[in-house]
This record gives sequence, C-alpha cells and structure tokens, in this order.
Amino acid sequence: MTSPHPPLKKPNVLWIFGDQHRMQAQGHMGDPNACTPNINRLSAGGFTSTGAVGGYPLCGPYRGALLSGRYPHHAVRGHEFPFPDGMPTIANPFNAAGYDTAWFGKWHVDGFKEATGRAAFHTVPPSRRGEFKTWIGYENNNAQWDSWVHGHTANGEEVQHYQLPGYETDELTTLLLEFLQARDSETPFFAALSIQPPHNPYVAPAEYMADYSPATIALRENVPQVPRVVEQARRELSGYYAMVKNLDWNVGRILKVLETLGIEEDTHILLFSDHGDMLGSHGQFRKTSPMEESIRVPFIISGGSPYNRKGGRANLPVNHVDIGPTSLGLCGIDPPDWMAGTDYSGYRLKGVTPPAEPDSAFIQLVVPTRQGHGIDRPWRGLVTRDGWKYVCLEGQPWLMFNLNEDPYELVNLAHNSLFHHRRKELHARLATWIADTDDSFELPVL
Repeated sequence: MTSPHPPLKKPNVLWIFGDQHRMQAQGHMGDPNACTPNINRLSAGGFTSTGAVGGYPLCGPYRGALLSGRYPHHAVRGHEFPFPDGMPTIANPFNAAGYDTAWFGKWHVDGFKEATGRAAFHTVPPSRRGEFKTWIGYENNNAQWDSWVHGHTANGEEVQHYQLPGYETDELTTLLLEFLQARDSETPFFAALSIQPPHNPYVAPAEYMADYSPATIALRENVPQVPRVVEQARRELSGYYAMVKNLDWNVGRILKVLETLGIEEDTHILLFSDHGDMLGSHGQFRKTSPMEESIRVPFIISGGSPYNRKGGRANLPVNHVDIGPTSLGLCGIDPPDWMAGTDYSGYRLKGVTPPAEPDSAFIQLVVPTRQGHGIDRPWRGLVTRDGWKYVCLEGQPWLMFNLNEDPYELVNLAHNSLFHHRRKELHARLATWIADTDDSFELPVL
C-alpha cells in the first residue's frame, strides 16, 4: 500500500533565543504591551510549555547548561567562568548523526573577564567553539548598534573580527538566513540563533522605539508604586518591548525564508530564552532573582511535519538541561548519557510517548555576581508542577509562594507557621534535587 505522504528526511532543528526575554513578554501570554504576532503564530501551531524556567537566571551559567546538558555547577558555575575544556556540547551528537551544525551570535562561556577589556573583541579560540561546524559569534557584547563577530565557516576558513553593519538582531538573523539559503539541501542542519536583545541597554531601531512611550506602558501588578522604581520601570520597559517587537519581526523573516526554501515542514523550531528580567517587579531590576519575572522563559516547539506533530499547552517544568535532549529527541537521536535533562519531544511528536517528567524544576544561583541589581547571596530552590515555589539561602528558608493563588508573589509563606507542613515537603524535595545533581549547598535545619 502506498504511503499517503513521502517518508520524512532527517528533520532540521533551529534554536531561536534572546537574552532576558521573560515568559510574560509575549502576546499569546496575555501581555498587553507585547506585539509578537510571529511568536504567537509559533505558539498557535506548536507546543508551548507555560512552566519553563531558566534554572540559573544568568547568561553564562545558563548557556553552559544549555550547551552541555549538565547542571551549571558541573559546567559554567558563574559569570565569566569558562566552559570546561574537552566537555562535549549539543553539537557533538548532531555532528555524529551527519548534521550541519551552526552557531550565530552570543556565546559567553569562554571565561573572558571584561575587567581586562571589551569582550566583543575577545577571540574565542577555535577549540573552544563547541565543535560547531560553522561558528560566527562573539563572547559578549552590550552594545546592539556596535556588535562585532568573528569565527569560522563550514569549510574551516577563519573569519576575523568585523563590525555588523546594523542592529544586532537584524544582522545576526541575516547571517542565519544566508546560511540557510547557501546550505546543501540534502544535509539536515542544527542551527542556533543566539541574540543579545532584549538584554539591556534597552534600545531598538527607531521605528520600534516610536511604538512605545513610557507613559503608556502597562506595569505588572507587582511593581511597587515607589516613584524611582516606576520611573525606571516605565523607561526601560518602553525600550524592552520595542526590542521584543523587533525580535518578533525577525522571527517572521526566518519563517518566510523557511517557507520559500520549502523546508518549513522539515524544520523544528524551538524558541526560548536564557532567563527573564525583573524590570521593576518587587522593586527589582535585571536577573539572578528567583522571582517569576527573572526565571520564567518562553518555550515553544513549532514547525515540523503536519503528519507527525502534536500541539497544545502544558505546565511542564522545562529547564536549561532539557532543551538539548528534547532537540535530539525531535530528530530521533538518543540523547547521550552525559546529558542530565528530560527529552520532552513526546509532547510534540505523534507516536512518541511523553516521558515521566520531573515533578519540579531545580533553580539555583551558585556564584553571585555582586553586580548592580543582582542578588548577592547564593540560593537554591524549586518550582513544582502543582504551582509551588520554595527557595533557600544558605542555612535559611527565604521564599515560599503558592503561585496558583498568588501569581505575582505578593504573599511569602516561607515563615508562616500555618504552612510548615508544606514547607517541610518542599524542603525535602529540594534536598533531593541537591543530592541527585551532586550539588553542594548548606540547607537549613527545619
């Protein structure tokens, strides 16, 4: 009997992720400020986890876990810590399966110390580019209109530092599109587009900035009415949402090229972020906080064959270590045993049984950065599938929220004796996470 459709080739995988793009800043999540029609389209036609977290809400440690599939305390422990020499990355199993592998954009795991110079001009050695066959990127850069890249092409040609001619998100997307248009169509690819925006400074091209005014920004309910906090939040959010809108426009460019090339049904798209941004919530700014605005991130799997895909939403505790195994699972590649995470591809692929996923996600700050607006003490915590969050400082319970009734985290129950049984349960689960991941942290004695 003839199959109703031709057999699928090995599918492609494309990662699209920004920096500090919090889950709440998406139109399909109900944010009145967010103009994200293309991201909404990905969500509508794909699978969305509403429970995804950036388990270490800081750029380098998250990226080390993303690349390696290992928890940060076994990869990149803190800001400007180096990725361990010789540690394999997600590119290795894709290379072994015959894929073209490509990375475009921010890297931030080579350990360069910005106190010694500008990271944008640091050359990441070829041996420390994660085994990607094509690698065009930079170590770190906080100047979206003055972005420099370097690297190597698939034929091994070294690319010396050069300045991108325009706004970073637009230009890195162009590099990705050129790669897609020039590649051998018979060879599957795994590519990552890693952009800095909507990371501060909160600036976007003028046409996007013109769409937002600080005076008309809708603030989240947990931004306190303290004049200096409100003023800073409105100012920064107006640029932040302009950057998100620009990111969404570039997602649209990518979708159009995939359609033009006729590979949209052969390509799984994963859209996510490394962590969020407080942007005034609880009077805080930036990251490293365990609060929802800092740890919650977008997570969408879209694209792929219409004959072999499922959609919908679920509150899955997707974490940084899960994205690699899930990406491999979408291609029928067994994740290597050195990856610690869960393969969630069964929530997208027909005929694949979803895993017995964890009941919670482990979150942590191993080494505080002591930068402005950062949390200055180490902490460990978890977020459960049934809506609880529990976080400890060393030797001290710190935070406990019932997110089902208190999504803005206004009622801290960590020291409320009425909830001591729940605290004891969550504390025991956190202790298990620390032991199971071979972490080292002094939990309090309850």
